[in-house]
Amino acid sequence: MLTDLPFTLSSLQKAYQAGTRPADVIEEVFTRLEAVNDPGIFIHLCDKESLLAQADTLGTYDPDMPLWGIPFAAKDNIDVGGISTTAACPAYAYLPDEDAFVIAKLRAAGALMIGKTNLDQFATGLVGVRTPFGAPLNAIDPEIVPGGSSGGSGVIVGHGIVSFSLGTDTAGSGRVPAALNNIVGLKPSLGTLSATGVVPACRTLDTVSIFAMTVDDAYRVFAVARGFDDRDAYSKPLRHKEMFPITEPMKIGVPDKNSIEFFGDQVQATAFSRDVERFADFGMEVVPIDFEPFYSIARMLYQGAWVAERYTVIEDLLKSDPGLVHPVTRQIITHAETMSAADAFRGMYRLADLKRMAEPLLEGLDALCVPTIPTFYTVSDLQADPVTPNNNFGTYTNFVNLLDMCGMAVPTAPRSDGRPGSVTILANAGMDATAASIARCFETGCTRNLGATQFPLTDPETLPSAPADRLELAVCGAHMSGLPLNHHLTDLGATFVRTANTASKYQFYALAGGPPARPGLVRSDASSAASVAVEIWSLPKAAVGSFLQGIPAPLGIGSIELSDQSWVKGFLCEALGVKGATEISHLGDWRKYLSEAA
Repeated sequence: MLTDLPFTLSSLQKAYQAGTRPADVIEEVFTRLEAVNDPGIFIHLCDKESLLAQADTLGTYDPDMPLWGIPFAAKDNIDVGGISTTAACPAYAYLPDEDAFVIAKLRAAGALMIGKTNLDQFATGLVGVRTPFGAPLNAIDPEIVPGGSSGGSGVIVGHGIVSFSLGTDTAGSGRVPAALNNIVGLKPSLGTLSATGVVPACRTLDTVSIFAMTVDDAYRVFAVARGFDDRDAYSKPLRHKEMFPITEPMKIGVPDKNSIEFFGDQVQATAFSRDVERFADFGMEVVPIDFEPFYSIARMLYQGAWVAERYTVIEDLLKSDPGLVHPVTRQIITHAETMSAADAFRGMYRLADLKRMAEPLLEGLDALCVPTIPTFYTVSDLQADPVTPNNNFGTYTNFVNLLDMCGMAVPTAPRSDGRPGSVTILANAGMDATAASIARCFETGCTRNLGATQFPLTDPETLPSAPADRLELAVCGAHMSGLPLNHHLTDLGATFVRTANTASKYQFYALAGGPPARPGLVRSDASSAASVAVEIWSLPKAAVGSFLQGIPAPLGIGSIELSDQSWVKGFLCEALGVKGATEISHLGDWRKYLSEAA
């Protein structure tokens, strides 16, 4: 039943392979919408009958179309041909003749556009309540603001009604709603996703962003939507790179204890410290750095001349009928009327100085990890003060586009009070694969649900399914990425799928003999039994025989239980084979053992 199905890409594609029709998914989309009953999510919801007709035109399932039958939504500052674009301002609305560049690419890949979502007017805000259409309700807790400016896009994915959505990100609008709705927010390198057909906020800093329930889903959509567009003067021909397993030591910068800011939210501070400690589990080094230069850059986005970019978009409307612009939006943008061209140049010079100050702090780091938001704010907080909470939300987001960085906001385990945890991984321009790969580490062994749904992240339905002609194989030792026998897999056409952990039912040993050093995994009910880190690789079934011939006793291939209670084929060791071996169950990770033994 579709009611029991999370709308992740992998689970929907598995359902389509089994005979589910796109029309069935559209019906379920509207059933879920009715159950949520939030009229603030959409500014324009497509007609159900029209969507059913579009679904029927897809024909039979086509696995070569990466988004075949996948429902999505788009922020209403992104053009969809034949549907009015409002940017949450009825007086500004226009009717585009064609889809925005990114919308066209997604539809060509088989995706079904469900509707246009609500936003902070003219994408000015991080709270999601600055709209004349009635703000959407946070998917997790309606007392909390939904986040903005891509509020509707974050909420609709948070409810699991669509598989992904498009937002835009200038100051953090593709990341803050992700943190507040317990979902993933991908903010790509500037110029990677075309802005043709997108209402600008700050044209030099804008990017389309992607919300999804998992890191893999967001990155798969990103791979489809990206591409050079010669109609967009800011588009860049950046080469796409796939995500990869983290096998080499990395250095991750975090705000040091003297500069980190949570505005008194000790629960958030504790959650972030907990999340940072996980880097040691990933084999990464944490480097505390002074964040004051980044805060100074962040303040420039609204206090400097960049607000004049926003002014250029709606200058005519502000002059002809300023009362038609949301009062808070108008207050922020008309600040540009007090600025001169000289102020703009002073701002550029100041930004260059601050960038130079930040450079030595970033030198030698592979990425930054920051809290996506420093704290939470309620709808009533914004009613009492519509500006300060919004500014505080931008603490760890406003500087990112000014520094031309890419990023991925990823949920972590819930805080001690039940509110969602979230961190953002930031990397230099063009390093989107690095940011996403590090972010995916936080999904390994993470106990959380997908958005506000009842579906756990570790539900097997949310994980990519293996094609019929391939076998998924768990490896825990010398066959892992970067280790001496990994070529035995790659030479046979195997590809990396994901990291995982076994159930806590295995004893782990460093076997005698070698080289190369090899581990032994034995299922056991002993008190020392533990969960062990593994990598899942996809091996062509035609190559399985060749692979098995190279496996020496006492090792063999059997069935291994993973921490999510699913089963996968993988390396096991005969019980007699651990004679003379060293038990390393307490380490639970072959790389940790190699590091300690070095």
